[in-house]
Amino acid sequence: MARSTRGCSGRGRTVVGRRSLGRRFGWLWAAYAVSTFGTRLAFDAFPLIAILVLHNGPTEVALLAASGLAVGAAVAVPLGPWVEFRRKQPVMVAMDLVRFAALVSVPAAYALGLLGFAQLLVVSVVVAAADITFGAASAAFLKTLVPPRDLLVANGRFESTAWTATMLGPPLGGAAIGLFGPVMTVTADAVSYLLSAVGIRAIGGKEPHPVRTGAPARLRGRDLLDGWRYILADPNLRPLFFNTVLVNGLIMAATPLLAVLMLGSLGFAPWQYGLAFAVPCIGGLIGSRLAPPLVARFGQRTVLLASGVLRVCWPVGLALVHPGVSGLFLVMVVEFGVITCCGVYAPVLATYRLEQIPADRVVRTLSAWSVTGKTTTAAMTALWGLLAAAAGPRAAIAIAGLLMLATPLLLPRRERAAPKPAAVVGD
Repeated sequence: MARSTRGCSGRGRTVVGRRSLGRRFGWLWAAYAVSTFGTRLAFDAFPLIAILVLHNGPTEVALLAASGLAVGAAVAVPLGPWVEFRRKQPVMVAMDLVRFAALVSVPAAYALGLLGFAQLLVVSVVVAAADITFGAASAAFLKTLVPPRDLLVANGRFESTAWTATMLGPPLGGAAIGLFGPVMTVTADAVSYLLSAVGIRAIGGKEPHPVRTGAPARLRGRDLLDGWRYILADPNLRPLFFNTVLVNGLIMAATPLLAVLMLGSLGFAPWQYGLAFAVPCIGGLIGSRLAPPLVARFGQRTVLLASGVLRVCWPVGLALVHPGVSGLFLVMVVEFGVITCCGVYAPVLATYRLEQIPADRVVRTLSAWSVTGKTTTAAMTALWGLLAAAAGPRAAIAIAGLLMLATPLLLPRRERAAPKPAAVVGD
C-alpha cells in the first residue's frame, strides 16, 4: 500500500511522502516485503513442479490449484477465533515458521527422491491456511502498531510493495526456474518466510494480551461463524464484502482463460504474455501512491466508491484481444487501468475495514472475509473453466467482464449506523 505519508513543512502545509511511521513499523514492512518477493519469485512453482518434475497432467494441476485454496481456507476457519484472543506477534512468527517448514520440505524431499503429488497438495493446503491466518493477525497487529491517522499510509506502503513484487518477482522467478529449476524458487520462498519471522521478532515492544470482552473461555462451534455474523450484520461492511469477493472472483476466474487464449490460438509468445502483465503493475504503484492524497482531498467514502466503480469498467475489453502488437497493447492498457484502480481501492478498503471493525473482532472478521474470497475464487475459476469449454475462452472472458459491470450496484451509497456488536459473540 502506498508509500505516501503526511508531514508538515515549515509553512504548516501538508506534505506527502515524508513522515516515518517508526522503527517498529519499518520491521513489519521489511518482513512483509521479503516474504512477498519470495512468494512472487516462486509464482506458479508448484504447477511447474507437478508438470516438469512429477509429470502430472492437467487434471492433477487443476486439483492442486483449487484444493490449495479451498481446503486451506477451510482449515483456516477455526484459526480465526483461536487467534483473536492471543498476542498477534507470536502468531505471525509461528505462521511464518509453519510456511517455512512446509515449503522447505519440498526441496528436501526432492533431494531424497521422495517428492510426490500428495506432498505438494498437503504443502499447498498448509501454506494457504497459514497465509489467511497470518494476514488477519497482521492486520490486527497493524491496528495497534500505528495511530489511526496513519493506517491508510501504512496500507498504501504494503500495497505498493505487493505490486512491485508482482512486477519484478515472476520475471526473475522465470529466469531462476530456467537456470536452476522450479524447486530452487520454492527454496527461496521458504527462506523468505524465515527472514520474515526474524523481522517480525525484531519488532520488539510489549504487546498486551487481548482482553476477552464477554467471549467464552473456550472455543465453541458457533464461534467459528462470528466473523461472518459480524460482516453480515454491519450495513457498511456487508455490501463491500459481497462486492469485493465477487469482483476478485470474476477477475481471477478470467485470468487463466486469457492465458489460454493468448498463448494458444492468438499465438503470443510466453515472454509477451509475461510482459502484458508485468508492465501494467506500474499502475499498482501509481494507484497506491495516489490513495492517501485522494482521500485527503475528496474523502474516504468518495474515493472508495469511485475506485470501486472504475476498477470494473476495464476487464470486458479483454474479450477484444487479437493477435499482433496492437492486441498486446490492448491487454496492457486494460490491465493498467484495472491495476491502477485496484491500487487505489485496496488500501482504502483495508483501512476502512480496520476502522469499522472493533479491535477484539479483527482477526475473526478478516479471516472470514479471506476464507470466503479464496473459496469463491476457487469455485468461480472451476465454473469459468467449464464455461470456456462450452462457449470458448473469449466468450467466457466477455461474460465475466459484463457481470463485473453490474457489481457497483452492491457498493454502499451512504454511511449507515452499524448495530451494536455485542450479540455477535454471545455468552
